[in-house]
Amino acid sequence: MKVGAEAANSGGGSALGGGVAPVSGAGTARHAWGFTLIELVVTLILLGILAVVALPRMFDRRDFDARAFLDQTAAALRYAQKAAIAQRRTVCVAFGANSVTLTIRSTAGAGACDTPLTGPAGGTPYTVRAPGNVTFNPVPVDFSFDAEGRPDASQTIAIDGIAAMITVVAETGYVVY
Repeated sequence: MKVGAEAANSGGGSALGGGVAPVSGAGTARHAWGFTLIELVVTLILLGILAVVALPRMFDRRDFDARAFLDQTAAALRYAQKAAIAQRRTVCVAFGANSVTLTIRSTAGAGACDTPLTGPAGGTPYTVRAPGNVTFNPVPVDFSFDAEGRPDASQTIAIDGIAAMITVVAETGYVVY
């Protein structure tokens, strides 16, 4: 009579006449690598929901344009204040529904701004225009910076469609957003 592995491999040796059939991979642990079908389906469903919710927002250019216009407006206001201090003259800030234009007084002292202010890139007058359909909401009141960089009034400037606002502090002229 065969014992152990010999009996299992020979197919005989049992008292009942049947042997032990060989089992493929007997005695070894099998690990299945990868995802189950259910995991893949759930992942695809979650990606589909995310695409429906997030992608339209990612491709709405108006949000990016509004933020860019906010940044450009703040930069123009800071430039106006610095120009007023550097040239010791009044710089006026005029707002349209979707633009900001800077002018400067031609001589020192009080009075109206009668000369276009040249921008840092050489453009005269220094004007910032909103892209697309971005607008101020509401249109800010025109104001000026005196020769010491102080605005004649504090300002809060809002752009339609975004929560951030620009504030020009009254005594210091500090532009923050």
